[in-house]
Amino acid sequence: MATASSLDRFLDPVDGCLTPEVARRIIDWRPDDEIRNRIEELGRKANEGTLTSDEDAEYRDYIDEGDVIALLQAKARHLLARHAG
Repeated sequence: MATASSLDRFLDPVDGCLTPEVARRIIDWRPDDEIRNRIEELGRKANEGTLTSDEDAEYRDYIDEGDVIALLQAKARHLLARHAG
């Protein structure tokens, strides 16, 4: 996984594609119940030390994907703040 700063730079072009409406939709996005439940299950198993290697890879994928979504949401919030001020 790229570091947060390199990932942030990688996603810089997204700024030019966001409209305030799209930014609000990105900020409001949440995973559905099925995904959320799976992440919670994998997290519990990780804390217990009972993840299989496949589950560990799946859990790491969710974490990496969450990092990307969090950065997109931060960019969206920044865009809305610029438009509000």
